[in-house]
Amino acid sequence: MNHHPHAPHGSTASHPAEPALAALHARLNTSLAPAARVWLDQALDEAADHPGSHGPISVWELRIAEAGRRCGPEHADAARVLLLHAARADPDALARVYRQGTAAERRAVLRALPHLVPGPDALPLVEDALRTNDTRLVAAALGPYAARHLDAHTWRHAVLKCLFTGVPVDVVADLAPRAHEDAELARMLGDYARERTAADRPVPEDLHRVLALTEPTAAPAGPCGTSRTSGKES
Repeated sequence: MNHHPHAPHGSTASHPAEPALAALHARLNTSLAPAARVWLDQALDEAADHPGSHGPISVWELRIAEAGRRCGPEHADAARVLLLHAARADPDALARVYRQGTAAERRAVLRALPHLVPGPDALPLVEDALRTNDTRLVAAALGPYAARHLDAHTWRHAVLKCLFTGVPVDVVADLAPRAHEDAELARMLGDYARERTAADRPVPEDLHRVLALTEPTAAPAGPCGTSRTSGKES
């Protein structure tokens, strides 16, 4: 059976998340063993047919808990993201799964956010993950949803947290455009670099990469080779 991600409840137009989710499911189909593929397709159909909350715990929430055993740890995140989308989990349901779930289930919730929540309603989950010392949760929290909705102050501290904890800054979605010409982020990075140097500790290579991103774009040269802004009043 070739199962496709279900559209959000009441939607008749193609959802922006659909192509990414379809590609995710296609990759899973090529990686999972036959029995796991059958289980996942059945679980997705079940979630789509019975979305939302039903009693203390919904059937699709049980399937999310089973995903690691059924699909294997390396594929469980992707399976859970698809299940959350098929179940059309709203911010309340996502918060419940996050609060009650294992670290792996929380990670899947964070990765599902850009596919399910168009506004900032789920930011408390991202902020909670960024307060933890679980580097996998921190990495999952800094995907496209955080790039769109985290305020500048919290986002800057999240980037610093990556440097503190050794999370590669490559996981930070939209790092380059958000860091561009960010003088405050540059100041924070400079302070951190000086602290590390004063303590005779190495400065992370990623810090230099992010610091370079904060530099302003050079003004284009004028007709005489001088900056077009060189005569601009301050």
